[in-house]
Amino acid sequence: MSLLAIAAKRLFTPLEVIQEGLVVIEDQVIRDVGSRQELAVPKDARFVDLGDRILSPGFVEIHIHGGGGHDVMEATPEALEAVARVALRHGTTSFLPTTLTAPVPALLKSLEGIGSVMRFWQNGKSSGAEPLAEPLGIHLEGPFLSTERRGVHPCEYLQKPSLTLFHRLIEAAAGTVRVLTLAPELEGAMELQAQAIRSGVRVALGHSDATFVQAQRAVDGGATHAVHTFNAMRPFAHRETGIVGTVLTDDRIQAEVIADGVHVSAPALRLLLRAKGVSRVILVTDGVSATGMGPGRYHLGEMEIYVDQEAQIMDIPPASLRVDKLGNRSILVCRNSEGKLAGSVLTLDQAIRNIVAFTGVPLCEAVRMASWNPAMLLGLESCKGSLRPGADADLVALEPDGTVAGAMAQGVGNFL
Repeated sequence: MSLLAIAAKRLFTPLEVIQEGLVVIEDQVIRDVGSRQELAVPKDARFVDLGDRILSPGFVEIHIHGGGGHDVMEATPEALEAVARVALRHGTTSFLPTTLTAPVPALLKSLEGIGSVMRFWQNGKSSGAEPLAEPLGIHLEGPFLSTERRGVHPCEYLQKPSLTLFHRLIEAAAGTVRVLTLAPELEGAMELQAQAIRSGVRVALGHSDATFVQAQRAVDGGATHAVHTFNAMRPFAHRETGIVGTVLTDDRIQAEVIADGVHVSAPALRLLLRAKGVSRVILVTDGVSATGMGPGRYHLGEMEIYVDQEAQIMDIPPASLRVDKLGNRSILVCRNSEGKLAGSVLTLDQAIRNIVAFTGVPLCEAVRMASWNPAMLLGLESCKGSLRPGADADLVALEPDGTVAGAMAQGVGNFL
């Protein structure tokens, strides 16, 4: 038995803030959480004092395509380790590797590879001894998407909803698919949604030109959330609100959002939070292989994308910006050859700081949108996304401004 006690100025559980808190970890699982007035440091525990820092649960990323120069569609241990390494550096302790629409044989191969790597890691046989973020399952983004709202998903590889193809995809992934993004207006989509839910897969609405009525029907049928809200969906209009109208008015559905200052403006973020509240918004990155890198050419699936500095185009928090020697401010933006946005290089810790700057929500509530909320969506709140007895020791040490000082995944890591 190994015991570790970690003290911090504040604990974000994140449903409450505990001043002068203490977390006791036994064999990679949280044993006790409370204030230092309530809890004593076990006499045989290793003790770490974080001083004025904040201790929060590890972040849970449900929409990420790559990082560290690698794309999850590569489906190799090296690729997933690169993504997991960059993620953990920024406080993400668990994630859903997210696929892209591709030729069916290539997609099946990627799903087989990702599933194989996940099973290998779950058996405690990852190739490196270093701490890494944990893949929890696959987010299948495509191929059952709208041609009108496909974003950068290759049009020629999009598929009509098909139970046969869905079963092939699920079988290739060997039961590791957790989320399916689906355009609900497509013929056969509701039958596919029902089958996905019966298979234990959560259905998200996205890359869709659905009307309000079509979106509402999908929610009535059990769809759980909207993928990167406002992006790649029918724009909100006063006579036809589309998916956005459903998101803003229906408490049954949660909303992913990319808070990088490029995908969604600050007023739209404030509107979303006013309509949904912090309990129904999930911060995501839609991060690509360029995350953690710099300007240059990268890949998103089989597609070449370009990352470059662009002048400030929205009310971007200063911490997100790059400032050159002349004082010009810019932000790294990912686009394909047609100039369309192709994911981002955002990290979840930056998304947390951005949402605080954009909307004025307290830091603890921003952390909730990146930890507890996605864990709840996945049905993993007992072990992920919170500081509570019995949960995995996935922890992040934050500076008072929200900067990551250290991270621990399943009890492995440091807070130096």
